[in-house]
Amino acid sequence: MRLTGVGHLLFALGLAGLGVLSLFSGDFPYSWQPVPPWVPGREILAHLSGILLLAGGVGLLIKRTAGPAASILAFYLLGWVLVLQAPRAAQAPGDMGMWLGVAESTVLFSGGWILAAILAGPQTRARMPFLTGEGAMLIARILFGIACLVLGLSHFVYTAATASMIPAWIPAHIGFAYFTGACHFATGLGILSGVFPRLAATLEATMISLFVLLLHIPAALAEPASRLLWTMVFVAAALAGAAWANASSLKSTAWGWTRWSPQQPKLVVVGPQRQTPRSAQTAPTVRNASPPL
Repeated sequence: MRLTGVGHLLFALGLAGLGVLSLFSGDFPYSWQPVPPWVPGREILAHLSGILLLAGGVGLLIKRTAGPAASILAFYLLGWVLVLQAPRAAQAPGDMGMWLGVAESTVLFSGGWILAAILAGPQTRARMPFLTGEGAMLIARILFGIACLVLGLSHFVYTAATASMIPAWIPAHIGFAYFTGACHFATGLGILSGVFPRLAATLEATMISLFVLLLHIPAALAEPASRLLWTMVFVAAALAGAAWANASSLKSTAWGWTRWSPQQPKLVVVGPQRQTPRSAQTAPTVRNASPPL
């Protein structure tokens, strides 16, 4: 296994779980993959989707196949955004529920893209720096930040629905729904502005992981026959994994205020500048002069 962290594991298990559900049900994962009923061979396509998700999730956990699996899943999840979710939102631009679907699929895509970039081998990095370099991960994080803004807004639009998902033992359900929405929104602002982006992504990943542990898994265990509840478990796990992947891509970034594109250390040559005979020249002293954080 070649795990880059908890995000890698959660992302793989979440997508593999969705694949298992699709194979057993012969259907797509509800609104997260909204293939219209009129599509020919829909059940066959659902099984193929399940195979791809299951194989991709398992492939992420195997060293030899982790990189290709991440790339395939990233492109597949991009299809969720562009082919399935975005057209629905474009047809109903005032429907926050449609944009919520776009946002969740975008979070998954950003996590898959970042994992693909992290797991890419040296040859892949050399051939496709535009997909695997720091600039590519920056674009993925920007998409993640925008999606977090939408996730936050959805908590304020669908406050009652959000509050109904909170366990009874947690007090002030409405206030908790507002609080978590504000946290999503703050994460988006932190990622997009470069103000505490690493801290923002880490706290977002922690919060979604707690949703999995405290909300979704207990609900699914209470109704083990509910495909919807298990779908929510696996989707939330994959979302948490994607958030952790975004946080992992910022591990070389300071916890505080930062810049989007960290400057490379400059090489400063220290030594005599006058011309000297070749035989008398010595190697200049070189030191790293990193810019202040």
